[in-house]
Formats: sequence, C-alpha cells, structure tokens
Amino acid sequence: MGARPGRDARGPLAGLLIAALASAACAVGGVAEPEGDRPAPNPSAASPGPSTTRADSTTSVAEFEQDVADAQAVAERYWAAQFKASGQRFQPIRRITPYQRAGEVSCGGQALPRNNAVYCSQGDFIAYDIAWSVAAFRQVGDAFVFYLLGHEYAHGIQVRLGINYSFTIQQELQADCMAGAYLGDSVRSGALSLAEGDLDEFREGVAAVGDDPDQPWFAEGSHGTSEQRTESFFRGYERSLGACDLG
Repeated sequence: MGARPGRDARGPLAGLLIAALASAACAVGGVAEPEGDRPAPNPSAASPGPSTTRADSTTSVAEFEQDVADAQAVAERYWAAQFKASGQRFQPIRRITPYQRAGEVSCGGQALPRNNAVYCSQGDFIAYDIAWSVAAFRQVGDAFVFYLLGHEYAHGIQVRLGINYSFTIQQELQADCMAGAYLGDSVRSGALSLAEGDLDEFREGVAAVGDDPDQPWFAEGSHGTSEQRTESFFRGYERSLGACDLG
C-alpha cells in the first residue's frame, strides 16, 4: 500500500459542528484485541530488523514507522478536504505517540495498557503500543496500519463533530465506517494505491479486532463482532461517508 503526495479525496461532509477538544475524561476509542486473537509477543519489535510476514514481503520497524507517517498524512489531507468542502476549518490531531510499556502514556489520568491503540480526547492525541502494532503489521500486512490509524483518527473527527452515542459499540462501528471511507475515497482519488492483497489485509485486520461473540453489545467498551466491524468498514469503503450516519 502506498501514499501519493498532493492528492486530495474531496467530498461533502454535511452538518459539521466542531466541538471543543477539552473533555472531562478520556474518550477511549481503542482497538484492543481479544486475548485469543492478539499477535504473539515479538521480543525483537523494539529493535528494527527484517521479519517475514505472510501477507507482504520483508518488513521492518522503519517501514512500519513510514507507513504510520504516510497514513497520518493521507488522513490529514482527507479530513481537511472534507471540512473545507463544508466551509469549516480543520484542526489536525495534535500528535501520534508510540509507547512500549503499560502506564508509559496516560489519558485523563488513566494509564494506557499494553496491546492497545487509542484516541485520547483530553490530550487530542493517538497512542499505540508499538510492539503490539508492529507484530500485527508483520502478521497481517501494511494495510492494517492504515486501518488502525484511520479508525483512531475517526474518533478524533467524532469529537470535532460533537458526535456522542449512548453505547460504545455505536461510536466504534461508526469509526470503522469512517476509516473505510477515508481509505476507499483516498484510493479512488489516487491519494493511495493498493497493492495485491491489501483488501484481504483490511478484511483480516478488521476481523481480528472483533469482540468475543459472548461480549454483550451494550457493555462499556464493546466494539462489535468481527462481522459487524467488517461490514461497517466495507460499507464506508464502498459507499463513502454518506454511509456512516454522520447526520
């Protein structure tokens, strides 16, 4: 998967209501994998080095970091274009922060755990466990990085739009749809190019972070089953933001 600089994916985003970024608590929009689906611990993840992945060719931490930077740049261009088309000013998410240990980064006074990626509304930043993320990158492929960043970035957009659902699962499935729209629109505009197998990587990566089938949908922290998350992502990917119930 590759980013092409200078290309915008433009489209209308109706009814933008930019909300204040300050929040009394951390708006956790994390992608936390169920225990059984997490990639196996990778002791070499902290040190750059090649590793063979099933989905792609040789990968390294340097390539992972470049993919994160590319995904961030494409997301910022995409959302800036959407806001501009609606006559609104876009404010990018302040920073994207990797961490290596549980508790190294906190959100609203709450320490972030290992094996997670999260958007924190109080600090307006995205944080991710680099060892877990690199392991997923190596096992699933580089497309997973673009999905992961797109999902968390969507939570930042939800804050900017003042979207707040009663149940976590509603927030999460909408973020999956928005991530799909950002990626699908960027591919159609030429801002991103797909390599062979990238669509399968999207499907596999989204399915891997689904809730356990026994997880109650109304429980705090529910993100949706593999089927629900995959359906939401590809609905956005194929039909753009109009399919994401943004109002």
